Amino acid sequence: MLKAEYAIIFYVLLIVLSLLVVRMLSKRYLKPVKYRKVKESISAYLYLLPSFVILGIFVFWPIFYSFYLSFFKWDFQNQGNPIFIGFQNYIELFKLNQPVNITFNEAFFNTLLIFMTAIFIIHLIFDLKKIKTPRQKYLIVCMSILGIISLLTINSIQYLNVVSALVLVVVYTILLSLHFADQMSNKIFLRIITFIGLWIAFYSLGVPEIIRFLSLAKEQSLFIKAIWNTTYYVLLSTPITILFALLIALLLNRKLYGKTFFRTVYFIPFVTSVVAISLVWQWIFNDNGLLNYILTQIGFSKTPWLKDQKFTIPTVAIISIWKMVGYYAIIFLAGLQNIDKAYYEAAEVDGATPFQKFQFITLPLLSPTTYFIIIVAMIGAFKVFDEIFILYVGMPGPYNNSGMTMVYYVYDMFYVQQRMGRASAAAYVLFGIILLFTILQMRSSRSRIHYES
Repeated sequence: MLKAEYAIIFYVLLIVLSLLVVRMLSKRYLKPVKYRKVKESISAYLYLLPSFVILGIFVFWPIFYSFYLSFFKWDFQNQGNPIFIGFQNYIELFKLNQPVNITFNEAFFNTLLIFMTAIFIIHLIFDLKKIKTPRQKYLIVCMSILGIISLLTINSIQYLNVVSALVLVVVYTILLSLHFADQMSNKIFLRIITFIGLWIAFYSLGVPEIIRFLSLAKEQSLFIKAIWNTTYYVLLSTPITILFALLIALLLNRKLYGKTFFRTVYFIPFVTSVVAISLVWQWIFNDNGLLNYILTQIGFSKTPWLKDQKFTIPTVAIISIWKMVGYYAIIFLAGLQNIDKAYYEAAEVDGATPFQKFQFITLPLLSPTTYFIIIVAMIGAFKVFDEIFILYVGMPGPYNNSGMTMVYYVYDMFYVQQRMGRASAAAYVLFGIILLFTILQMRSSRSRIHYES
């Protein structure tokens, strides 16, 4: 058998020989126009071949091989001969140490009932006058009665929630086919009412059962807790970072004295070492640090930022926001400077206010930049690790794994516990979650992105 280095050389020579054979055959049998296109393609791929080889050895091969090993028991004892165990690594990730007092099915369908009933009541209130046929009126009235009964019987009659939720989904699909949502004349007003209705459904009827299920399950599974903490961090840090970055970019885009200096100041945290940043913030968040000193001077008591588990994720989010806001502000600033000034001049002639110019010119034309930043910021937030590792001196939080994130879980499984198969499975679950959120973001933003051309 060939050794690894000889095998790589052999495959490279085989690819080059195949390309040369294709070139000779295309020169003889293809028409001149097609031959020219084939020749240009072959030349381009020959130039890219060294990059493909390097990427294949150091990027693609480890990715596929780690996915392959995620189906094996690959740890310190079985490092030389991994044992195939199928999906056992993935099952163990979500296995609970002890069962919680509520099943996932009950949690899911109870939450679905709250959501669907809130939406149905909104349609009942605002669409009943626009219903033209008695059949549609009968459907929506029956749906509302069914939703109210379902809400009253949550956790009281077994299996009724499941049946009611399925019936509600079917009825709502029928209503959507009748284009109830498209009959609204004021979409902004509908969005406000929908938001209020969902808010009431969440907090006046109680926290949805799926959240209660996850909050109980995360205490029985370390990986579920890592997903919970990572999601909490993403939802906390990403919107605030993007909002602050946009505000800073709008300020830096104005005619201000010394704005080049401020651009540099805002960008410095991004290029500074994460270790240095985390050590400085560790001193700031200390019991006798700068932040508590300022709080005591203005009349507040000291806060145990680094010792209380409820402050773990917010503390890391503050560091991340401070570090990344300048980088995204520079990208926003580049997008703002690419907007043609003629649009603003035309808006001023029409008497538009600054807010109207921001709403109807800046935001639509800045949507490609915003879309890019949302995707990059979300992916970066899911991979948070360095700040936690340095801030808590190699520990996932002060106690109770309050700072355990998905990347930290992969690190702990691979380097500390030497369970490489479990770590590979966790890494691909993280990849699937990021891929899912990215696809959803791409789908939802497709109709909202406006290109100037």
